[in-house]
Amino acid sequence: MSDSIRKFENKHPKFGERVYIDPQSTVIGDVTLGNDVSVWPMAVIRGDVNYIQIDHSCSIQDGAVLHVTHDGPYTPGGRPLILGQGITVGHKAVLHACTIDDYCLIGMGSIILDSAHIEKHVMIAAGSIVPPGKILKSGYLYLGSPTKAIRKLTTKEIEQIEYSAEHYIRLKDKYLTY
Repeated sequence: MSDSIRKFENKHPKFGERVYIDPQSTVIGDVTLGNDVSVWPMAVIRGDVNYIQIDHSCSIQDGAVLHVTHDGPYTPGGRPLILGQGITVGHKAVLHACTIDDYCLIGMGSIILDSAHIEKHVMIAAGSIVPPGKILKSGYLYLGSPTKAIRKLTTKEIEQIEYSAEHYIRLKDKYLTY
């Protein structure tokens, strides 16, 4: 196991097929990555006090931080981090103990906090903050701090979200053969 990929308390990260993990990123503990996931330089995925599940075809971009919440008096059972498939997590985004459904684009520098739920086909603008427990409904562009629905996504924008997932699969395949 490389220094980038580490166990924590006897929990080892698990990976699907064709996964790319950059040597300058870190994946720790109870983390499951589905097929065709890419983890880019300086990203940190830390499943130390709860689990992280990342489904197929997700891209975790440079400098993103993914973490969870522990079981404690104010958070019984803690909170995991669960990502559906085809999600693009932008550079330096922070995802903390939230759930994101399939085919979403999380803008660069966005912060999504505990127990937030992002439904399918959502685009979150760069630098936005999603407060704890907030639900973002499917099919909208969200912006701001705290985030607000700005408008419905166009068909073209939904296609672009899905294209982004496909693009990063092709790019990580190049890295895997390099």
